[in-house]
Amino acid sequence: MDQAMEESMYGALETVNDPELNVDIVNLGLVYGVDLDEQGVATVTMTLTSMGCPLAGTIADEVKRALADLPEVKETEVNIVWSPPWTKDKMSRYAKIALGVADN
Repeated sequence: MDQAMEESMYGALETVNDPELNVDIVNLGLVYGVDLDEQGVATVTMTLTSMGCPLAGTIADEVKRALADLPEVKETEVNIVWSPPWTKDKMSRYAKIALGVADN
């Protein structure tokens, strides 16, 4: 997968907001990696802010919907992982400011 495709995938994922925090999953640091194979199967490796997140299915469905808008993507697999665990340190500066946790 080339860098332009990777950037397109991350750009599409920036449209997926965590419903509880109302910040996108990329800026929250929840997306650990993306891949696209020759058959058009996209794989998104990501985590959630907590193991008991009741919206895991909703977020995974939104990830699939967002990537389906890219013509190269024929199918999407979402792998939710817990290692490494998510911490607020994984958030972008934008997300930290939006949530009021920016370092000064």
